[in-house]
Amino acid sequence: MRQKIINDPVFGFITIPNEFIYSLIKHPFFQRLNRIKQLGLSSIVYPGAQHTRFLHSIGAMFLMNEAIKQLKQKEQNITEEESNAALAAILMHDIGHGPFSHVLENTLVHGISHEEISIRLMQEINKELNGKLDLAIEIFKDEYSKRFLHQLISGQLDVDRLDYLRRDSFFSGVTEGNIGSARIIKMLNVANDNLVIEEKGIYSIENFLIARRFMYWQVYYHKTSVAAECMLIKILQRAQELAQQGVELFCSPALRYFLYNNVTKEKFTTEQEALQMFVSLDDSDILSAIKSWSNSSDKVLSVLSQRFINRRLFKIEINSSSVLEKVKTDLIEKYSRYFDISSHEASYFFCEEQVSTRTYNTEDENILILFRNGETKDIASSSDILNVNVLKTSVEKHYLCYTRI
Repeated sequence: MRQKIINDPVFGFITIPNEFIYSLIKHPFFQRLNRIKQLGLSSIVYPGAQHTRFLHSIGAMFLMNEAIKQLKQKEQNITEEESNAALAAILMHDIGHGPFSHVLENTLVHGISHEEISIRLMQEINKELNGKLDLAIEIFKDEYSKRFLHQLISGQLDVDRLDYLRRDSFFSGVTEGNIGSARIIKMLNVANDNLVIEEKGIYSIENFLIARRFMYWQVYYHKTSVAAECMLIKILQRAQELAQQGVELFCSPALRYFLYNNVTKEKFTTEQEALQMFVSLDDSDILSAIKSWSNSSDKVLSVLSQRFINRRLFKIEINSSSVLEKVKTDLIEKYSRYFDISSHEASYFFCEEQVSTRTYNTEDENILILFRNGETKDIASSSDILNVNVLKTSVEKHYLCYTRI
């Protein structure tokens, strides 16, 4: 194979390792990620955040390759087959994401996560490649004997996080989220089949945890992004309700399938059509439909669509507890009178959202520090400047998003 190079604005020139990986990148399922933004609606707040899941996946593959090189230099036994499988698994880890990421999981698709869809798509590609992805799927599902390979894909210090924190920080312009991914990878090692960080890398991990916390509340859960996401969910829910009533709506064939059918996990596992329609769906399907729906004869759909397109988003209030029922009742009465609509229709003009995150989730697994004497300790007991116990605590916020009139 002639050398294939991708010029990445974050990591520079990335070389595609071999023909097998290149064949996966060329696959239509993977190319679809070019049409899905990595940060969904965050570009409403940070206009530079226009990068795609394709670019993120390429970056994660690059970091995986660098991590494997480092572990091999430290005499970890990783075969060529295992290396290729790990690269394939991380390359396709986001292949199951729908348009605007998690919005689709809350509206058009029910009972199945993007990780499960990723596995289904990997299995489909595996059929085409006559089983060449068997090991990659094993590693992805944490069913392979060398568990540290799965931890590189999905863990507290996986290359997925190492890429998206640095990449999202770069494109959003939020410099506080920048991390030293190269140094963290240099400090990687394996002890008792677990991924560990050598003692010298402890300060880089402290910075990584603080940067992650900052990015979640400043970028991923920014209140304006949450308001825009709530609005988009309400638009899709209204469109789906009208579709179920037999109302004719403008939309692409792929979006039509999800609006006019109740797509469940069972459909994804038993019907090939659901999978084919899913891989035809991207951000442009949703946006083109909403532009058309802004002229809909349905008042709820048209008002919400017009406001979404013109960035007249829901106003948002942050609360420490759930919204009182009286507040919701008052809003329904207010919108019913103003728009001359029913109480049910008025409920589309506001929503309550609960957001929680935990920067360091020890219930999943720990970040272990490897000391020179061979002993491993959790970062919580190893750090002398970081209150990791605070980072382990789940932070929860309640949002009330409502239409301005």
